[in-house]
Amino acid sequence: MPAGRAARTCALLALCLLGSGAQDFGPTRFICTSVPVDADMCAASVAAGGAEELRSNVLQLRETVLQQKETILSQKETIRELTTKLGRCESQSTLDASAGEARTGGGRKQPGSGKNTNTMGDLSRTPAAETLSQLGQTLQSLKTRLENLEQYSRLNSSSQTNSLKDLLQSKIDDLERQVLSRVNTLEEGKGGSKNDTEERVKIENALTSLHQRISELEKGQKDSRPGDKFQLTFPLRTNYMYAKVKKSLPEMYAFTVCMWLKSSAAPGVGTPFSYAVPGQANELVLIEWGNNPMEILINDKVAKLPFVINDGKWHHICITWTTRDGVWEAYQDGTQGGNGENLAPYHPIKPQGVLVLGQEQDTLGGGFDATQAFVGELAHFNIWDRKLTPGEVYNLATCSTKALSGNVIAWAESHIEIYGGATKWTFEACRQIN
Repeated sequence: MPAGRAARTCALLALCLLGSGAQDFGPTRFICTSVPVDADMCAASVAAGGAEELRSNVLQLRETVLQQKETILSQKETIRELTTKLGRCESQSTLDASAGEARTGGGRKQPGSGKNTNTMGDLSRTPAAETLSQLGQTLQSLKTRLENLEQYSRLNSSSQTNSLKDLLQSKIDDLERQVLSRVNTLEEGKGGSKNDTEERVKIENALTSLHQRISELEKGQKDSRPGDKFQLTFPLRTNYMYAKVKKSLPEMYAFTVCMWLKSSAAPGVGTPFSYAVPGQANELVLIEWGNNPMEILINDKVAKLPFVINDGKWHHICITWTTRDGVWEAYQDGTQGGNGENLAPYHPIKPQGVLVLGQEQDTLGGGFDATQAFVGELAHFNIWDRKLTPGEVYNLATCSTKALSGNVIAWAESHIEIYGGATKWTFEACRQIN
């Protein structure tokens, strides 16, 4: 059939189909069918393809098109909202950039591409005000450490120690002024994200330097202090700051774990300690996460504890447990505050695991989640393979000369390794309390 006549046949066939539908099915697809020149094209199309089948196909296409229209409309609405928000952000960025250029005499600013993946949720992604608050807590921690150095220097007078202490105190005062300045700037609604980042990096670098200098001074104390007269400090929520107990736990059918804690973190002080074994990351864990009460986990079974310790004061806590009926007791500051049973009954604590202070383990010895990290200070972490009596717990909380050291894990500097910026410094229970 000649090409011109074939084209006219296709056009007539499309009109025939549209006429038989008598409805608006949206976008039309033309179908060409070869028929004899003298045949009825409409009848031939019906015979060739089947009118009902064609109508069914058209209806399906129409349904698909309608669904796509709905999706497009929904996406358009989302795009419209995002465009509005982006416009606001760009407007604010333009204003901040203009202000910065006015202060520096012009010039194009290049956005930074650095990214710190080692902090909990990353400090670079933390709101500026919260970051400054964390830096303020770190400064307070450094000041406390300097106070301890002052006590040490009074007992061991050294002109070199005093001069270093004065220098460090001066640097801390400067950093405090910088933090307060940034807080005031934020309250006044000034300062762009680039300025906040630059200021934070500057302060963090200074803090790192201070940590190193103070640690050097504290090394001088280490040789002269008893092995158990120290504490661990975890100033920030991170997924890399922790301490590891070198010794593992044996199989235990009962235990008592005690420690001194000080924290003002909210919500939740985090995870003071966790013990993981192959196949069970939550073999023995103490955690206070979010707005939940503090909990003890044994073989991933949970008991809620009555502790309230995030008031920024030192507290002595103990938990006892026996595998028989899963009976447990909780003591705070020498007084029993709660008890229960059916906590992992007849499940002995498994041996050959990893004991970590300051982090919750999701895998054996790792898998730390910064949102569950402990923030505060910890000391005199001891574990026994039996249930202590109330009198023995009270002796520990009151620093009695009759107080016992753990027969499984005893608090000693030689037993603890620290990582990621956690620090050790002198601590004497009941002399430095609150």
